[in-house]
Amino acid sequence: MPESPPARGPLAGLRVLDASRVLAGPFCTMLLGDLGADVVKIERPGAGDETRYWGPPFLESRDGAVRDATYYLSINRNKRSLTLNLRDAEGRRVLQRLAAEADVFIQNFRPGTEASLGADYETLAEVNPRLVYCAISGFGPTGPDRLRLGYDLLMQGFAGLMSITGEEGRPPVRVGVAVIDLATGAYALAGILAALRVRDQTGRGQRVDLSLLASGVSLLTYAAQSYFATGRQPRLSGSGHPNLVPYQAFCGADGRWFVVGVGSDEQWRRLAAALDLAGGGEPRFATNAGRVTFRDDLIPELVRAFAQRPAAEWVARLDRAGVPAGPVHGVGEVFADPQVRALGLEEEVNHPAFGRFLTVGSAFAFSETPPALRFAPPILGQHTEEILREAGFSAAEIGRFRAAGTI
Repeated sequence: MPESPPARGPLAGLRVLDASRVLAGPFCTMLLGDLGADVVKIERPGAGDETRYWGPPFLESRDGAVRDATYYLSINRNKRSLTLNLRDAEGRRVLQRLAAEADVFIQNFRPGTEASLGADYETLAEVNPRLVYCAISGFGPTGPDRLRLGYDLLMQGFAGLMSITGEEGRPPVRVGVAVIDLATGAYALAGILAALRVRDQTGRGQRVDLSLLASGVSLLTYAAQSYFATGRQPRLSGSGHPNLVPYQAFCGADGRWFVVGVGSDEQWRRLAAALDLAGGGEPRFATNAGRVTFRDDLIPELVRAFAQRPAAEWVARLDRAGVPAGPVHGVGEVFADPQVRALGLEEEVNHPAFGRFLTVGSAFAFSETPPALRFAPPILGQHTEEILREAGFSAAEIGRFRAAGTI
């Protein structure tokens, strides 16, 4: 197996030990890897990250020897895979040797189990006082629910997001992707970078705690502030907005959906003129406050107007009028869109087992140190020997680890 390509990007030279799995942690470490960090993904021998099996769909090698779910492949590029049994004393010794030279350690172990794995903050900070240690949990490190497990679905309900998503009279709806997991991963990235900055100033690392619950509650933002001010549960309004009208999806004459987002009274006047709307000049609709108050009168009038022409015609007309509007794309349409392609948001990966396949590109853009897709999501244990050799273990030791099931 050839050596991995050299790191590039603003975080080149940073070593990250990633003992997390599923989504929040791996999403964070993928972002770190995109930015140039050397990310070592620590996985259980013979099993690996659960998301390798979260399918179909799967990609499979021609000989059937390697098969991974597309879920796993979406969030694990720019990492190297090390299989390591942390329930084995030798495995814990290997982890501590790796941690001594690492900058970041990230985990989302079941609460209360990290000490038994030799992967708690106190143990690793003693080995390396400069280590930034990031722990991700469902409910946080304190409180009566701290030992409970948490998945994104549970947290979308628990943190209130499902109570404000969907339509009146319909069942609760989750956001179409695991938004709380993804937000937690992004928060973890910010927390890690902030802790690294402090370390550069003081010489000492620290523990950074993230929880799905805290992330989910933080996403309530203006919905929570409205509740604090009024004491009222925010109203369900489908694709609509509690504080802006019109700001939602509409259907054109061809059955295609598009969105219109009016963020100012001037944009409203442009919209009313573009539609030649009968009620456009009514004083009660002149301000956003009035349009919110009388939304139930205004929206049906807009629905009738937009039903007269195809969606694409409305989008073009409103765009010319300076009114924010756009299509509701299917996923395939997203990646066919020229603007998405111009931003490089579709990239090709060359995988050692699956060959070439497409993946979502990085959202980061830097003028001097751009992110790079350096290598594909790793096969389970693909880089184990490479990483152990780098850490100074001999061929004989590596062979003994393999025979004992440590790796």
